[in-house]
Amino acid sequence: MRLSKAARIILVGAPGVGKGTQAERLLQRFPQLSAISSGDLLRDNVKNQTPLGIKAESTMRSGALVPDAMILRLILHELKTRGWLFPPDGPTPMMLSSASMYAAQEDFDTDSFVEQPSLASMSAPPQTSDDPSASFILDGFPRTAGQASQLDNLIPINLVVSLKTPFEVILERIAGRWVHAPSGRVYNTTFNAPKVPGKDDVTGEPLTKRSDDDEETWKARLRKFEETSEPLLEHYDRKGVLWTVEGNSSDEISPKLYDEFERRFATGV
Repeated sequence: MRLSKAARIILVGAPGVGKGTQAERLLQRFPQLSAISSGDLLRDNVKNQTPLGIKAESTMRSGALVPDAMILRLILHELKTRGWLFPPDGPTPMMLSSASMYAAQEDFDTDSFVEQPSLASMSAPPQTSDDPSASFILDGFPRTAGQASQLDNLIPINLVVSLKTPFEVILERIAGRWVHAPSGRVYNTTFNAPKVPGKDDVTGEPLTKRSDDDEETWKARLRKFEETSEPLLEHYDRKGVLWTVEGNSSDEISPKLYDEFERRFATGV
């Protein structure tokens, strides 16, 4: 299925709801769609010792959380590197409102912003590409309404999907989940069982349980999720980009998600 315009989307759902499954299925169904994970960007930059990575590593070693502004810069750098984000006036300089300086076009492509104030304070937002190939699922950020507000100034998200599954169904799903730790492959005894019980389909190596796959841990994670997700979803609802889908399984949710996605981004194709 080909897209007719850029999709910039976020999937929101309680732990165990199948967010990763839906993301993978969307990526397979729509080849123009890419995945951008703030966590992966952070790890890659630290591993490669980029200026942003060095700064982030220093912050983490001190015991502090990586600030939102730094995550925004990571996302900005990735989108610009892919050619999906441009300075407000194309090739002309871009002014940072919080500093009396200009960033030249070539600087927009680099990590030189790492020492500058938050990019969310730019006087004009960057231009976003509407080319279908500039479509992505953003994972890991934002998690709060405050982060969403900062992201709004960087790039406009045009679809936020709230995934809903009954809690008792999620608990049953978690109880049946097994993983192959080296590869990250996930199985479930109720709907995606391994060919040989307890063994990875590809390597034959033993499967294990995730340390957080128990009811009490999940309930604690759920409470934390609800605290932050409610204002986050309200934020995107006010912006008119929130869409909610419900189902007891990923197979029930996926067709509904495909239909909505195609209606919004593949019209006329």
